[in-house]
Amino acid sequence: MSVLAVSMSSRAEARRGWWVSGFLLLWALAALFLAQPAHAQVRGLPDFTDLVDQVGPSVVNIRTLEKASARGGEEGVDEEMLEFFRRFGLPVPPNVPRQGPRSGRPQPEEQPRGVGSGFILSADGFIMTNAHVVDGADEVLVTLPDKREFKARIVGADKRTDVAVVKIEATGLSAVKIGDVSRLKVGEWVMAIGSPFGLENTVTAGIVSAKQRDTGDYLPLIQTDVAINPGNSGGPLINLRGEVVGINSQIYSRSGGYMGIAFAIPIDEAMRVSEQLRASGRVTRGRIGVQIDQVTKEVAEAIGLGKPQGALVRGVEAGAPAEKAGVEAGDIIIKLDGKAIEKSTDLPRMVGSLKPGSRATLTVFRRGATKDLTVTIGEFEAEKPVARKAQDDKPRTAAAAALGLTVTELTEAQKKDLKLKGGVRVESAVEAAARAGLREGDVILALSNVEIGSVREFETLLGKLDKGKPVNVLFRRGEWAQYAVIRPQR
Repeated sequence: MSVLAVSMSSRAEARRGWWVSGFLLLWALAALFLAQPAHAQVRGLPDFTDLVDQVGPSVVNIRTLEKASARGGEEGVDEEMLEFFRRFGLPVPPNVPRQGPRSGRPQPEEQPRGVGSGFILSADGFIMTNAHVVDGADEVLVTLPDKREFKARIVGADKRTDVAVVKIEATGLSAVKIGDVSRLKVGEWVMAIGSPFGLENTVTAGIVSAKQRDTGDYLPLIQTDVAINPGNSGGPLINLRGEVVGINSQIYSRSGGYMGIAFAIPIDEAMRVSEQLRASGRVTRGRIGVQIDQVTKEVAEAIGLGKPQGALVRGVEAGAPAEKAGVEAGDIIIKLDGKAIEKSTDLPRMVGSLKPGSRATLTVFRRGATKDLTVTIGEFEAEKPVARKAQDDKPRTAAAAALGLTVTELTEAQKKDLKLKGGVRVESAVEAAARAGLREGDVILALSNVEIGSVREFETLLGKLDKGKPVNVLFRRGEWAQYAVIRPQR
């Protein structure tokens, strides 16, 4: 019995020893963990304070004004909210804050139109923002972080990329640092500074959700989850090195407010546009004259291409650079100057970046084999700013003048090209017509549901209409027809 008792006592002591050793080990690990600084315990959460101090002085608030006589049907609506609805063509919800009644009060010469953001490109006063922030403005006011306010001159704006450059007369300004978008990674932390709802120098942060999003005609956009709201447009997207990698431009929304998805224009693309705007006030783009479509997996496998890539040529414009180079309908353009075209939307962006008149090599896949074609790049029709007043000397009837329209006959060649039997071409659209969305180059097909075949028919019908009532207009822009309502200025 004594031997058994000793044996059991030894085992009990051993168990107690193991428990004590385990407790001491856990205590040591806990003590080691608690001794670590807080930033080592929670890793990967950045501190943005230094970035705000570094970039904040370079971010500006932009307000735009327009003459009271130019205002349409938006009187009384909070202008800071309207910036968003103008940008995305959304209806104004009934719960948007509204200003007090204006009836019976004298109208000021100029009234607020919108609010946005921007950032300083150079110490001598060049500022980058979105084109939609300054579009249609009669006056642009820039407020610096130190509260100094300047009237700005619009150097140039490019609607296709939504990039604009304005200039203020100031020196010694704090300019931003431009980053390298190619180094930007999905999941990387980024920060935005802007003026949402007019709240200047508001800082928000998030991560890069995706790159190369196909939401722009000429730009693959950066997608983030940074909180962006009306007034943030034109502000910088900043990486953790304090460099600008994008311009906050758009959001995805079903409600009119931020829903966790925002888009920014890559800064490398924006800088190329801004350099042209600063040099000439306009942007020139290359074109080759093809109608393209995506290459599906089924098509790629059926023709022996292997994987879906490139741009399928649906049609070639007569006399266009592509036709002269020998491009045929059914070709698949897979490379431009040796650079692979992964998807069809890559082609117009790559061609658009080329200088008109330059020569390039197109690699096409045709009937099971590849072929190199040399093409001379043409020039894409440049956008022309909408004038506030008619600049031509062509006579207009009183009715046409009330609508702000000047029209000309379509040539037989234009009718054939557009596959139209009639209509009139808009030569200029100002005032009421411009506010309705019409612009030079549009083709008016009908007024008040009556088809238009010529300028004489257009003027005759206008003469019969009530000059003070809205007129519905069916017009064509490119391949698409749409309606607009012109409300004459009373």
